[in-house]
Amino acid sequence: MVAVALTTLPLMVISFGVFGAGSETWQHMVSTVLPDYLRNSAVLMVGVGALALLIGVSTAWLVAAYEFPGRSFFEWSLVLPLAVPTYIIAYTYAGIFDYWGPLQGMLESLWPAMADVHIRGAIMSREGAMLMMALVLYPYVYVITRASFLKQSTSALEMARLLGRGPWHTFFRVALPMARPAVAGGLTLVLMEVLNEYGAVKYYGVPTFTTGIFRAWFPLNDPGTAIRLSGLLLLFVFSLIILERLQRGRARFDDGASAPRPASRLTLKGRGAFAAFAACLAPLAFGFILPVTQLVYWAAGAAAGFVDVRFLMLTAHSFGLAVVAAFLIVSVALLVGYAVRLSPTPLLRLASRVAVLGYSIPGAVIAVGVFIPLVWMDRRVDSVAQAAFGTSTGLLLSGTLVALVFAYVVRFLAVALNPVDAGFKHVCGNLDETSRSLGVSPMKTLLRVDLPLLKGTLLSAALLVFVDVLKELPLTLILRPFNFDTLATHAYQLASDELVAQSAIPALLIILVGLAPVIVLNKLIGKTRP
Repeated sequence: MVAVALTTLPLMVISFGVFGAGSETWQHMVSTVLPDYLRNSAVLMVGVGALALLIGVSTAWLVAAYEFPGRSFFEWSLVLPLAVPTYIIAYTYAGIFDYWGPLQGMLESLWPAMADVHIRGAIMSREGAMLMMALVLYPYVYVITRASFLKQSTSALEMARLLGRGPWHTFFRVALPMARPAVAGGLTLVLMEVLNEYGAVKYYGVPTFTTGIFRAWFPLNDPGTAIRLSGLLLLFVFSLIILERLQRGRARFDDGASAPRPASRLTLKGRGAFAAFAACLAPLAFGFILPVTQLVYWAAGAAAGFVDVRFLMLTAHSFGLAVVAAFLIVSVALLVGYAVRLSPTPLLRLASRVAVLGYSIPGAVIAVGVFIPLVWMDRRVDSVAQAAFGTSTGLLLSGTLVALVFAYVVRFLAVALNPVDAGFKHVCGNLDETSRSLGVSPMKTLLRVDLPLLKGTLLSAALLVFVDVLKELPLTLILRPFNFDTLATHAYQLASDELVAQSAIPALLIILVGLAPVIVLNKLIGKTRP
């Protein structure tokens, strides 16, 4: 319960802080930029959500229901864009379409009329940010929807075909309705990532709630306004969660999970096969192959002067921080999961569900909610130390890595808790109950029985957390100690200073590490089809 209470502390701080007195800065924002924050955030959610649905659902249906050249390759490779953070693909494309770049020059040589058309200006806009986010976030929809399509039984789909229904009718009237819960779940994840985004929208000059929180926190130095903006952003998040629950309601969809034979694939030929190949190649090419190829080109030219002692220290900071955070988060998840397993009371079950809300909350909101109570604690400790010993303790919590690691625990606990809960149910079974019935204490049972069985699950959870911490940008930017950078913050800062080529090496390292859980995830989903 103590661990759960600590993880929900930022949420409580934001919820209660909204009711405080509004400052002049807040009143000014309400009358000037707040409508822009609302409009841009809503438009981005609608646009990115629609594009992610179009790409994710269509490609998932193609690789699950049809056989065409390259299908087996696309089946796993369409997940790869998920390893590319949104802020990295955003500034990579900005560099590709630079005014003096080779692509602009090539277009001008082929079509002289293009001399007055600058693609970079069109890309660096709200619509450009929308496209960039969709290119790397659609795998959330693709992965979950593809798993649902793979489990659909042959009976419903082949019955529609026997009745003379065409492929479009079969898809829209049979397959898609059965996959609706999966589609909604993937879309919800996409929209939450859109609300959490900071790097891409800031680089492209699109004011949103997240950029507003940064503006109130740093240049304006107004925590009250940052809290109010965070509260409004929380309202968006909780509205998404409620809508996702309501759309499912009490409906049940037979996806054929218990069917003895999955639906067979239809073989496409000619123009149909070419269209399916092109539809799968386009998001992979623009979401992964092209930006990674450009980053490799930049990195090759910048490696000689960039990889030095400072870069090695930067990498050590990033990996060390991610390792510590992963260890603590997995440990907390193990304790919470085991506590619920030992005593599955309604209160503990509710507490465990509340503890995983952090993953739904944007990183900037969590950073504000963590920083304020830690500053209050630092001031109390400092006043006691000055009164008792005549010395100042400084910022023991809010100005150190303690605040950053604590925020990571709040943000990513769900990433570890979900697989740990699944591991307790499917791996351990009733073995721990048998152990305790023989007189072994719960702690010894956990250490001697459960931990050896959960080793693979815990390592997988730690890997997922490690990668998420390594990529996290807005939370790290706010809470990092002075003069402490990670690969993510350094890459973003270089790009912000228009040193895009120099940012390629840390960006590639982040993507390379991010590929590991993506590949593992694809293998797990591939097992759902014999």
